[in-house]
Amino acid sequence: MSVYHGILNLTNWAGNVIMPTLGALFIAIAILQFARGQHQVYSMWAYGGLLCLLVSGLLRAMEKFTGQLGWNNPDLYWNSILNLVDWFANVILPVYAGMHVTLGAIQVGEAFTQYTHHQVTATRHFVAALLCLMGSGLVRLAEFFVSRGTGGVS
Repeated sequence: MSVYHGILNLTNWAGNVIMPTLGALFIAIAILQFARGQHQVYSMWAYGGLLCLLVSGLLRAMEKFTGQLGWNNPDLYWNSILNLVDWFANVILPVYAGMHVTLGAIQVGEAFTQYTHHQVTATRHFVAALLCLMGSGLVRLAEFFVSRGTGGVS
């Protein structure tokens, strides 16, 4: 057993066992504080619970992004950044686009109750969704060209 493996096991235990358990405890305390009507206190506990879950999620994300290559591979950092960009472009941007389409549809539905420029806010959401999907598509197109071009010039 080396010091490296001891620190690795401690990090995994703290990030994957202790932090989610503390997060659940903090959220339970926040629910109790909210039920008692102590509105000044419960938000601190809720934020603490969410931050504990965020630590666990970030640890798992770092394991995913860096765990595909060996620790002494010179392309480890490049592969990690590539996986991060791929994840944002293929997962986060389409979900964010769906959220903006939903918000735009909600604001179009409220078009008859507003007397100001209601088209501007709904249009902004639809344009944001279009830009998210366009960015995701461009990254996928670049991935396609890079993967097809790895054979060299023929």
